[in-house]
Amino acid sequence: MKRVIKAVVTLLCIAALAIVVLVIVVPALLGMQRYVITGGSMTGTIFKGSVIYSRLTSVEQLKVGDIITFYPPGYSAPVTHRIIGIDAGQDGKLVFRTKGDFNEVADPWKATLVEPRQARYVFHIPAIGYVLAALAIRPVRMILIGLPALVIAVSLLWSLWKKAGDEVERQASGEGAGGAGSRV
Repeated sequence: MKRVIKAVVTLLCIAALAIVVLVIVVPALLGMQRYVITGGSMTGTIFKGSVIYSRLTSVEQLKVGDIITFYPPGYSAPVTHRIIGIDAGQDGKLVFRTKGDFNEVADPWKATLVEPRQARYVFHIPAIGYVLAALAIRPVRMILIGLPALVIAVSLLWSLWKKAGDEVERQASGEGAGGAGSRV
């Protein structure tokens, strides 16, 4: 039974590590950025709690229908919406009209993207964003790191205690006598 529990725990740890690698490391190695969707404006296409992966794309390559993550005028947090129109501004820069797929009307702003490259949606993973958002909370991280560390420490201390007790019993029962280096 103990072996089965160890095997299950090992498999769970390997699965958790594989998920972390697939969700965080591989996309980063492929040059992608990730964003957690916290609102419902893209529901139907991308649900709240999803993690989206975006690739930086030249602003000139963006087209109507693309989903981008950007900072609208006057906002301090990024928004992920679909491009519904592109016009040339008075200064020659492109001006983008956007809309959330679930919203009935277009966004009230016209956005001029200040960076030469913009995050364009590639794919998403539903619900993983809730986990990543939770990991951004310090007490949650402390529990997720501290709890396994505590279990490992207690397990190690228990095994040391048990081995020490077995050694004391062996010596008390006389098994230790007559070994190498002792006189007979």
